[in-house]
Amino acid sequence: MGLTASSPIVLEGENLTMRFGGLVAMAEVAFTLKRGEILGIIGPNGAGKSTLLNIITGIYIPSSGEVRLEGERLNGVPAHKIVARGIARTFQSSRLFGDLSVLDNVIIGRHTHTKAGVFDAIFRRGRAKAELDAAAAHAETLLKSVSRGLHEQRHRPAGELAQADRRRLEIARALATDPKVLLLDEPSSGMDDADTDALMDDIRAVCAQRPDLALMIIEHDMRLVASLPHRVMVLDYGQKLADGPYEEIRRIPRVQEAYLGRKAAQHAGA
Repeated sequence: MGLTASSPIVLEGENLTMRFGGLVAMAEVAFTLKRGEILGIIGPNGAGKSTLLNIITGIYIPSSGEVRLEGERLNGVPAHKIVARGIARTFQSSRLFGDLSVLDNVIIGRHTHTKAGVFDAIFRRGRAKAELDAAAAHAETLLKSVSRGLHEQRHRPAGELAQADRRRLEIARALATDPKVLLLDEPSSGMDDADTDALMDDIRAVCAQRPDLALMIIEHDMRLVASLPHRVMVLDYGQKLADGPYEEIRRIPRVQEAYLGRKAAQHAGA
């Protein structure tokens, strides 16, 4: 399917506000995300980007406003149930199991689609083994679809991977949940230009294979922001400054000021 003008909205936030005591971390932020769309989220440090992802994934309950997935309200839904409903994410800091293999990390990500429990493992070993074999086969296929190079390292401990491959593995593990929406928190962090370019190619390949998948990407690397998302939303001090194609929002004086400071923005617009 991919993104079209008529693509239905899969995820939306309405007037999202987040208060921590007297601190307002987010103030009446609204957004929409369509099936097949890639939305970039940018802004200075402390702008509220990670707060937004934490609200969407149920880590925070907003002080007001609401998040809806395919029209269903998510406020107050536990984080693990939000994953099961179709929202997966990666984190800015690695959450991989470093002592486990690449393949095992992806198999663990498949847990929302397995039913065998402790009872099955003890008394119905055939059922538990069948589920594990199916999860392993799915993980093998998934690794190949994300990165052939990562698949070749599938038996290697995740903690031994290079930074770029760790990021790929985090994406693969998130995809193992079969999400409708994938949230990526600074996926190019710690990468050089060549690794970032390769990562963008991998993300494009993932989207081509999953045309209905919607992505929201928090990112500081403007090379990635300029070329990958269909649309970019700018946050600053918990408020939304702009939302639109990168080439349009980059020319907005308030956006330039948020990134460069008032004097530098005036000089850039001169």
